[in-house]
Amino acid sequence: MATVLTPDEIDDALQTLNARGGPDWTLADDALHRTVSAESFPAALELVVAVGREAEDRDHHPDIDIRWRDVTFHLSTHSEGGVTSADVELAATIDGIAAQYAA
Repeated sequence: MATVLTPDEIDDALQTLNARGGPDWTLADDALHRTVSAESFPAALELVVAVGREAEDRDHHPDIDIRWRDVTFHLSTHSEGGVTSADVELAATIDGIAAQYAA
């Protein structure tokens, strides 16, 4: 079972995530957030499927919103009530996947 990260740990994680090229992860409402603009609507759907497969393998599922080409990921460990290391790890994985689909 993962434990909720402290505010300082979350700040450190955001700095690390965003230092890899500025993918703009933010913290709001006890969740990590990032929006990816895909090359097209079909590419946005492919991005969601790719992240969905990874999330299923990890048994750790993000909330995902799709608005045309824009896909927003919301990462929080609901069972723990906040951001855990599992969310940070999935965020880094999403960055790698998103690089294949981003506009």
